[in-house]
Amino acid sequence: MKKLMIGNEAIARGAYEAGIKVVSSYPGTPSTEITEFVAGYDEIYAEWAPNEKVAMEVAAGASVAGVRTMVCMKHVGMNVAADPMFTFAYTGVNGGAVIVVADDPGMHSSQNEQDSRFYARSAHIPMLEPSDSDEARRFVKTACEISERYDTPVILRTTTRLAHSQSTVTFGERVETETKPYVKDITKYAMMPASAIKRHLAVEARENRLKAEQDKLNLDEIHIKGKDFGVVCSGVVYQYVKEALPDASVYKVGMVYPLNVEAIRKFSESVKELIVIEELEPFFENQLKANGIACSGKDKTGLQGELNVNKIKKAVYGFEENKPLSDLPVRPPMLCAGCPHRSVFFVLNKLGCTVTGDIGCYTLGAQPPLRAIDTVLCMGASVSMAHGFEKALGRENTKNQVAVIGDSTFIHSGITGLINAVYNKSNITLVILDNRTTGMTGHQDNPATGKTLKGERTYELDFVTLAKALNVPSVVQVGAYDLKLLEETIKGELNKDCVSVIVVKQPCVLLDKSKKPFLRIDGCVGCKRCMKLGCPAMSLDDTGRAVIDKTVCVACGVCKDMCKVGAIKEA
Repeated sequence: MKKLMIGNEAIARGAYEAGIKVVSSYPGTPSTEITEFVAGYDEIYAEWAPNEKVAMEVAAGASVAGVRTMVCMKHVGMNVAADPMFTFAYTGVNGGAVIVVADDPGMHSSQNEQDSRFYARSAHIPMLEPSDSDEARRFVKTACEISERYDTPVILRTTTRLAHSQSTVTFGERVETETKPYVKDITKYAMMPASAIKRHLAVEARENRLKAEQDKLNLDEIHIKGKDFGVVCSGVVYQYVKEALPDASVYKVGMVYPLNVEAIRKFSESVKELIVIEELEPFFENQLKANGIACSGKDKTGLQGELNVNKIKKAVYGFEENKPLSDLPVRPPMLCAGCPHRSVFFVLNKLGCTVTGDIGCYTLGAQPPLRAIDTVLCMGASVSMAHGFEKALGRENTKNQVAVIGDSTFIHSGITGLINAVYNKSNITLVILDNRTTGMTGHQDNPATGKTLKGERTYELDFVTLAKALNVPSVVQVGAYDLKLLEETIKGELNKDCVSVIVVKQPCVLLDKSKKPFLRIDGCVGCKRCMKLGCPAMSLDDTGRAVIDKTVCVACGVCKDMCKVGAIKEA
């Protein structure tokens, strides 16, 4: 059977065919859909973990227990998972273990553009990189086999374009793997210094063995055409190279780490010039140069952003064809009409607060016209950065300091920051935006929604109860759509000399299916006060008066509270 699949769906299919039995992940674009597709296979236990570190540890536990397992994350999630991952490289596996990491060249949905290939090199973990959806499917099974043969977790790297682009996938049958018996061995699995010293030697030995046997794996491909120049590339870049440079000889890297340097050296001898075309850092290029192989690369393509066919043509030939349209209007991302975050940011801006923000769709609160967020660093950083502000400048200079964090992000890595603030006698106000979902990545459940990835009912984390259990002195809960009450609540908590938590509990409007009356405008005086909300359902007509687009409006009523002349009414 054949089917068009995006790369993420193909990876899920590969997990099914490889006989993987346990998958744990945290949602993060561009990797999210992998685990969602995995959840459709009854043969695989799949879950959302609170964060990537926990997911990595779950996968390690399942592997040591004797089953094939997989853990998925985006590139910045690898930072969170790195602690257990580096030691997982030492312990090795029992059942095969696949670590999927999705990089985001161009930063379509990320706060940085890091290159995860360096994690493989630093942790001495083999890394594979597929170039299309069917290869993604096949490489999952190959990764499991390499994992078990060489006693190591294996990283499967993708990028945004591979994750979300479609190509034809040929289905295979599921391989039902037996659970390998767990045998207690503290020298292998208990990483105390005495054990770890020996396991480090084992890591070096297996890597040398893998390098020696690399040709037998047949993961790299060589396509000989012209002799003027040859290209070394991998992943989705290979697809661009094929189209941009149809007459070039190509060495397609399938195993990114360890790199088969000697095979590339032999390839380079068959062409007059060797060009390395890779996104982000000169990972291949520097290794080849260090091994005495003359090549060029980043001097042509640069270090930043995604590559594409036109960029490669320009880099190699000095010109580009089919230039992209540059006169299209820019449509910046914005909070949805009726988003419960909008009213919070409006109030925080009105009160002149300094706001340490976090990772989620609410990051858009930094943009005009709300302009409420001052800083965004990483998952969970809002809480600790607010604490840092207070300790650096003192309470008198931070009375308007607020930290804002979403429900899933708070669970991911904000709880420890709150514990730290309470323990160290801080005076911060934390606003938890509880919209009952993990919104930015596509409405995944989390421990606060009361549902598992498989849709089963489970225990529901309550933020008010949790905050009180952490000895937060002042905890209140409020809805998002009552502007007056919201402002009074935030003002009141800002005036308290202690750690304060405000839980703003309001479901994401894209999940709220309850019917509400339409709103209409009658008697607008053109003051434009309602436009300060930045709601996409509001606009001005040719006379400068406000109008509501009923196809977009969800009748949250916040604009109604904003109007001082009562012009906004229920239809």
